[in-house]
Amino acid sequence: MKYDLLVVGAGPAGLTAAIHARARNKSVLVVSNQPTASPLCKAVQMDNYPGIPHVNGLDLVERLVAQATDLGAQLRLGRVLSLMNLGDSVMASIGDQVEEASAAILAVGVARATPLKGEERLLGRGVSYCATCDGMFYRDRPIVVAGDAPDLEEETEWLRSIGCQVTTVRLPGLEILGEEQVTGVRTAAGEEIPCEGVFLLRSSIAPTQLAPGLELENGYIKVDLHMATNLPRIYAAGDCTGQPLQLAKAVGQGQTAAHFALALG
Repeated sequence: MKYDLLVVGAGPAGLTAAIHARARNKSVLVVSNQPTASPLCKAVQMDNYPGIPHVNGLDLVERLVAQATDLGAQLRLGRVLSLMNLGDSVMASIGDQVEEASAAILAVGVARATPLKGEERLLGRGVSYCATCDGMFYRDRPIVVAGDAPDLEEETEWLRSIGCQVTTVRLPGLEILGEEQVTGVRTAAGEEIPCEGVFLLRSSIAPTQLAPGLELENGYIKVDLHMATNLPRIYAAGDCTGQPLQLAKAVGQGQTAAHFALALG
């Protein structure tokens, strides 16, 4: 199935985009970690959102999820690993599945993790973000798994079940070793662990890793007034586009991004 719109992220920007799409009777797939795991849900009370004073963050997110899904938006728990423009559509890799949409909106919030040393250089040469996608290449071979994704334990056990020789380590301070191919990792404590592959199972992936070539400005995704990025058919909305990091801005940008993304047809 080809969706009219793919939304990456189920915060206020992403869910507003989904609501707008369904109000126009367009098909929309929202891919996200558990929406209620958002930092917004920890806000006990917000007094600056127009028309809904004293709103609780968790309550607001749950209302947005209910409104989007009641209208028919499809919400899938998972991680988008990559986006690729195909000319008249966008292809998304979601775990070990692939979905196609006419356009995509990145509503991924603020990236909270910087790449590890060696990560970007060795991506695709031993560094992977998807156990079910690449695990079979490492049967009977030593690998290292690190991350904070909700499915980390499940994915790690799956890698063990297919015969991978798994060592788990912590992400902070981790360095990935190797020149042309991964040869090991060095932990924050200085311990070197030989391995042939490293699986980084994070809760989220930096926008530039999702969509190679994506232009940033001061560390945020650069967009125009239509919320379009420099990559065709890929838009962005919410905190990932920069200051101010405010709920009202995220909602407005989500609506704007959906409006112009759907106009592409």
